[in-house]
Amino acid sequence: MHVQEWLETVPAVAVYALVGVVIGLESLGIPLPGEIILVSSALLASQHGDIDPVVLGACATAGAIIGDSIGYAIGRKGGRPLLAWLGKKFPKHFSEGHIATAERSFEKWGMWAVFFGRFVALLRIFAGPLAGVLRMPYWKFLIANVLGGIVWAGGTTAVIYYVGIVAESWLKRFSWLGLVAAVLVGVTSMLVIKRKAKKAQPVTAAAE
Repeated sequence: MHVQEWLETVPAVAVYALVGVVIGLESLGIPLPGEIILVSSALLASQHGDIDPVVLGACATAGAIIGDSIGYAIGRKGGRPLLAWLGKKFPKHFSEGHIATAERSFEKWGMWAVFFGRFVALLRIFAGPLAGVLRMPYWKFLIANVLGGIVWAGGTTAVIYYVGIVAESWLKRFSWLGLVAAVLVGVTSMLVIKRKAKKAQPVTAAAE
């Protein structure tokens, strides 16, 4: 709710830039609330004509693809020492357990881990750098990166935008209650997708 209220005071161009930068930095490997910013911005676009959902989705997609690519380059150059350094700086996100889980997913699913990693907060941060550390062929990474970025960023923008359009009458009648309902519907839809993507992790662990 606070993010939504703050975004309403920001010009459209700044919203596009904010979404692209935050998602790019998150994809690069920095723990940031990229998904929250994207959902809030898409919902805001459904209520204000100044924000074009197509441009918003394009900026989010570009940020995701570029950020992941930079993360891949950094991971390839930094190698294992980079993961150790990140573990010290961000122990909550880059703990040994999280790294091991991400590695198992990559070993089993390869480039699909990059694609489906977009829908899982943990793998979304790891995907680029870890793919570089594990020396995944760049062409495989690039294909999964581009497709995952388009489906996740573009799909999330479209789903939340249309949820906001459908909920517009609720927003007029019930004010913040309608907004909460719209956000809950959007978040629930993404949680369902995330749960399906996470099923790969326990299966891999059990196999080992």
